[in-house]
Formats: sequence, C-alpha cells, structure tokens
Amino acid sequence: MTPEEMAAIHARAMAVPPPWSAPTLAGFRAAPDAVFVHEENSFALGRIIVGEAELLTIAVDPEAQRRGLGRACLRRFIDTCRARGGSRILLEVAETNVGARALYRSQGFTEDGRRKGYYRAANGHTIDAILMSMHLADA
Repeated sequence: MTPEEMAAIHARAMAVPPPWSAPTLAGFRAAPDAVFVHEENSFALGRIIVGEAELLTIAVDPEAQRRGLGRACLRRFIDTCRARGGSRILLEVAETNVGARALYRSQGFTEDGRRKGYYRAANGHTIDAILMSMHLADA
C-alpha cells in the first residue's frame, strides 16, 4: 500500500483528528521504529520505542467498514508489536469515536485517562482524547 493510497483512505475515514497527508504517512512508515500493517482498504500505523508501542492511526475506508478489517488490522498490529518485543501498546482516540473505543476495548485495551480539548473539530469545538493501553502479556 503506497503512502498516497494510505492518505486517500485516511482522508475518507477521518473527521477528528484531521487526516494526514501522504508525505506525513510516508515519513512515519520510513522510520526505523515503524510498525505498519494493512488489509484491503485499511491499515494501522504505529511505532515501538524502547519496548512501548504507540498506535498512531488506524483507518478503514468507510465503504469497507463493518467487514472486520479494522479488527484484523488491530490484531495484526498487536501481534507484530508483540513479535518485535513490545510490552505495552498506547493510543489515544477521540471521545466521540464510540466505534473505535468499543473495538479497542474488545481487544483488551483499557481507558487510562483523558486529555481535555486535545482534538479540534472542523466547527472549532474541542474534543477530549481518551488514553488507552494494553499490556501485551494480557493479550
């Protein structure tokens, strides 16, 4: 999957936070600590730093949602992080993204905290980020 294909999916899938550009996605993917997995019309991108993984983004094309692609990408991301020596995965998700929060909880993530006003919606309102994590020994 090219950075341009990733950016197109990201643009269709993201409202909050705003989608990332192809150069931004390419930069994250090129980093030596990058973790990138994909399925058809979906991908997950993160990194592992000193044993801790961070899920930076996961995106599923809206026309391909509700087919298990997000769950498959998340499982592959978790398995890849474990195989590369990760002990924990961290992420943040918009409070309003109820579907993503449910997906993360179903895979063993717990809500650990909140960043007030972290995201800015197109209408100018702020949205809290929910901080979540998973210990890979528990997954």
